[in-house]
Amino acid sequence: MAIEKNNVDEEVIIHRFYKIVLSWDYNKLKKQRGEKNPFGLKKVKNTYEDVDDYLSVFEPLLFEEVKAQILQGKNEEDETISTDGIVTECSEVNEFHKPKIICSNVENISQNDLLLLSNKKYGEGNNLSNAYAFALVEHRQQDKVKVRMFLNGEVRNLNIDDLETCQRLMNMRRLVSEGQKYLHILKICSLSTIVREYVALRSINTLPFKNLILGAEESDHETEDRAWKISKPLMEFIESSHNKSQLDAIKAGLSRKPFVLIQGPPGTGKTQTILGILSAILHATPARMHSKSKLSEVKRGPELPIHEKYIHWVKASPWLYGNNPRDEVMPIDGDDGFFPTTFSELKPEVVNSSRKYRVRVLVCAPSNSALDEIVLRLLKTGIHDENDHVYNPKIVRIGVKAHDSVKSVSMDNLVEQKLAGMNTQSGDKQKQGSSAKDKDSIRASILDEAVIVFSTLSFSGSEISKLNRSFDVVIIDEAAQAVEPATLIPLANGCKQVFLVGDPVQLPATVISTSATSFGYDMSLFKRFQTAGYPVTMLKTQYRMHPEIRSFPSKEFYDGALEDGPDITLQTKRKWHTYRCFGPFCFFDIHEGKESEPSGRGSWVNVDEVDFVIALYRELVTRYPELKESSQLAIISPYAHQVKLFQERFRMSFGVESDKVVDIKTVDGFQGREKTMAIFSCVRASKDKGIGFVDDFRRMNVGITRARSSVLVVGSASTLKRGEHWKNLIESAEQRGAIFQVSKPYTDFFSDANLKQFEVIQAMPARLQEPLEDMDIGELLGTSFDDADQGLPEEPDWGGGDAEGFDGGADDD
Repeated sequence: MAIEKNNVDEEVIIHRFYKIVLSWDYNKLKKQRGEKNPFGLKKVKNTYEDVDDYLSVFEPLLFEEVKAQILQGKNEEDETISTDGIVTECSEVNEFHKPKIICSNVENISQNDLLLLSNKKYGEGNNLSNAYAFALVEHRQQDKVKVRMFLNGEVRNLNIDDLETCQRLMNMRRLVSEGQKYLHILKICSLSTIVREYVALRSINTLPFKNLILGAEESDHETEDRAWKISKPLMEFIESSHNKSQLDAIKAGLSRKPFVLIQGPPGTGKTQTILGILSAILHATPARMHSKSKLSEVKRGPELPIHEKYIHWVKASPWLYGNNPRDEVMPIDGDDGFFPTTFSELKPEVVNSSRKYRVRVLVCAPSNSALDEIVLRLLKTGIHDENDHVYNPKIVRIGVKAHDSVKSVSMDNLVEQKLAGMNTQSGDKQKQGSSAKDKDSIRASILDEAVIVFSTLSFSGSEISKLNRSFDVVIIDEAAQAVEPATLIPLANGCKQVFLVGDPVQLPATVISTSATSFGYDMSLFKRFQTAGYPVTMLKTQYRMHPEIRSFPSKEFYDGALEDGPDITLQTKRKWHTYRCFGPFCFFDIHEGKESEPSGRGSWVNVDEVDFVIALYRELVTRYPELKESSQLAIISPYAHQVKLFQERFRMSFGVESDKVVDIKTVDGFQGREKTMAIFSCVRASKDKGIGFVDDFRRMNVGITRARSSVLVVGSASTLKRGEHWKNLIESAEQRGAIFQVSKPYTDFFSDANLKQFEVIQAMPARLQEPLEDMDIGELLGTSFDDADQGLPEEPDWGGGDAEGFDGGADDD
């Protein structure tokens, strides 16, 4: 009954969302563009008194974001997706009109797309006719689409009971009801993700840990009886392969705190820690079962209440009446209950209390790329069981756009494999025709077998995810890159523990609405908890960057807490460091640089910086050919138009597509990635203007921490100093002698005579300053005569590959 109620509640929530959005007037929305606070927006707070207080803040912000997504302009190179159609029939269900339309082209139209229907073609600069309205695609088949429309009136102030009658909706209602009427159709955007966020938001009252989410306050749940422990062999592995802060994060998870927050600064082994958490929680046992490091007999608690007994009987017993012979051995909190082995077999199976899997885990991330990074790492390294044996658990990656490297565990691939096996086994051609009917049951079976399910935040609210029972643990990676309603989506499946893993001082969530952003809608649940004082475990040892790169972000963004992994200086040292201007950290101050805004839409370019970077790149790859690979060198900029200009100039200058030799992307496109060298073009250069979103310290942090060995920043020092953090960065560069003044012609800067002054005089090691007669010749050579048969020590490898060393997971943020 509870499931049915949840479904009903969700349907009511969805109806409310669509009534509001589908009633909107597209022309009015465009006229309101830039209007301040049309929905009476409130600032996001750290804590909330109750559900009503929470919804009064977040619901208007979410609808402001919906409006911004609808109005978001197409990129200049994108073509507007439009088509024509004719209404064949129309039904009316629950106050919605549902016309079926035959379209001339439905190839680019998908379920949950928002369309604009009108009886007059809408083009650039044209006004709509007097009959137009939004419609949501519910179903698409061949050349037909079925859509949902709300034509009863415009909803005012988000109150679905307060409708304003308008002529355009009345005209559209008459048009679709009569049938056989031609319509012009314009695709606006997809609402799939944001409607799932809205459902999760409005379901806050039924979510686990509701009070904790509202109050952002830790409660006293961490009792010794609640904590879980792991076997000695597994603990020894975890202790040997994780540093202290990573180990603290894993132990925080074993404490069974409802919410565990883990902050992972760049290069601190966030994914490594997640894999350690998975090994631990999948093979942990309750602390009360341990006695002097050995499992002891489970002590039974008080007898369960009768209604809880009934729950277990339904799951465990093939009988429905009479005495239950297992009544005397009922489990505590279901920890070692009795469950049928399959859906078709009713014979009870005793699941031993030390079974391999005590929990089922849902792992989420905001984006497909971030999700697939974890899946790939798990496939490559596996996890460790209680005996410290490495194995690959049963996992499934649900959703779309799975990377080729992880398709072996994608839902679609696993379904096709099972279908192929069924068809081969049955040898029945009719079976192939019924495969579509079988797919849902196969999906449910795959989800039930999987101990770890991987999904984007959005897709965790899809119909597929609802085929399965709830999860015990939810792990959300890049949690600081998701708006709070998105983070709530996977919690709706029910869970006992949540891990939020991310870094609030790296990129925030993507929010289209500047109004919503100004009221804090881009603040993640992670950041809100952290600001409210909720405990956060921070990973402190970094294995990516040369210490000269690490020093500034550590001081500026992490209170100086970041430490360097063992031998990180040696691992990240490269031969181009013999020149100070190619050192681990450099700032090139371009005097004559000028910014411009070619699109007039907020994306800036700086041609002078492009010219200098081209000259810099040419010099670097000429002297150090190993950098002539996209896997080694990146060019990063905050602005998409600057990235596009770089790509065009590379093609013109070198006669090759840029992606063959260098990786050029925006800052947002580089979150979680790294290269041997990164060149960061800041773009903004003016006498009196601000620096726009370049001033965002989170983008700054990401931009300057992508490189392992060298980060070369190119910009206008006088302009960037208008931002507090950039001012600190430039002063830091000046103190370290790492700032270089550059004037035209830029090629002169790289002349042999000029570069000569930047050569680093290597300090002689103290041991080489001793008289030779006092030194052992073997020590001088770095070897000993006992090793003479090995020859002289090899020259250090200055290539782009990572030196081997402590595996702290330096390949991710």
